[in-house]
Amino acid sequence: MASTALPKSLYTHFIHFIGMAAGAFLAAFAIRVFLIPNELIDGGVIGISLILGRLYGNEYLSIFLLALNAPFLYLAWRYIRRAFVLHMLAAVVLFALFLVLTNHFPTNADPLEAIVIGGALLGAGAGLIIRYGGCTDGTEILGILINRKMGFTVGQVILFINFFIFTAYGWIFHDWHIALRSLMTYIVAFKMMDIVIAGLEELKSVLIMCAEPEKLSKIITHQLGLGLTFIKGKGGYSGEDRDILFIIVERLDLAELKEIVVREDPTAFMAIETLHEAVYGRTARIALKRKKRKSLAKRLIGKKS
Repeated sequence: MASTALPKSLYTHFIHFIGMAAGAFLAAFAIRVFLIPNELIDGGVIGISLILGRLYGNEYLSIFLLALNAPFLYLAWRYIRRAFVLHMLAAVVLFALFLVLTNHFPTNADPLEAIVIGGALLGAGAGLIIRYGGCTDGTEILGILINRKMGFTVGQVILFINFFIFTAYGWIFHDWHIALRSLMTYIVAFKMMDIVIAGLEELKSVLIMCAEPEKLSKIITHQLGLGLTFIKGKGGYSGEDRDILFIIVERLDLAELKEIVVREDPTAFMAIETLHEAVYGRTARIALKRKKRKSLAKRLIGKKS
């Protein structure tokens, strides 16, 4: 057993390294080709590094990035997880290396291209780094620690820090246009990063309370090919025991699911929430794919008939 576990572990680490390297290259390319020529910055440690680079020379950008992230690496080593520190260190070093290698890339993008394309590439790169377990922004570490101590969310802490970074940028160079354009670039990058991390498939979790859950579950399984779970519940007013259906559905199938539920039981109650991510085990994933194929085949047969 030990002989088979090691290659899998090495393969996983190799894939993560390649993913972080690709993300680091995209982020460095976006900064060198789009952001720096148009005097734009990002948020967090990268933003502070870009401000220092504009003040003291962009050739020192990698040094600023490594130096500013060093205290956060120490905090992560001491208070979070040492395995995470190794991933973060690899991501930061790769990012700094690619910033050096892309130093002489051609730069002729106009401001609009820099905001849209540069922000998208930067967000895609950062998203790949995070997706494969790395991190290039030490402010996220600070956000986690403040969240543990004071209760503020990580997002609130990062937003607060970035507000001061963009404000300081406009104040230092007496130009609020570059600060606002940088903020727009950050928004584009943040949205693209979210897409890369979570994917384009938006998932919904649905709770259904109806009069005949057994009958409805068979119809949903037969027509949509969706798996579902029965949850034991109890009516707060009536005190009656009843089964609640729990379903995870893709956004494209949600309208059809609602149509089926309302058609079969007009008195049914549905609670729908957006899921950030759903993780399937290997067996569950295979079963899910089989159900989708069966459902697609049934729909095609129904359309032909």
